[in-house]
Amino acid sequence: MTPKELKQWREANGYSQSRLAEALSVHIMTVSRWERKAREIPPFLNLALNWLEYEGGKAAGRKERKEVKRHG
Repeated sequence: MTPKELKQWREANGYSQSRLAEALSVHIMTVSRWERKAREIPPFLNLALNWLEYEGGKAAGRKERKEVKRHG
């Protein structure tokens, strides 16, 4: 993953640098440095971002099902 791809992923998924740092349990400056190419992006980051996408979709799916039950 390149710094540009990381920033694009973050913005497309609605994460600020601060929120992404919190979700990954890293300092906000770490995310900033990854995006500025001041620090190498670790190879596991793709897996972590995939997990965040999965969890976000899973949570949204649960909310939709609850709304359907209430109205149904």
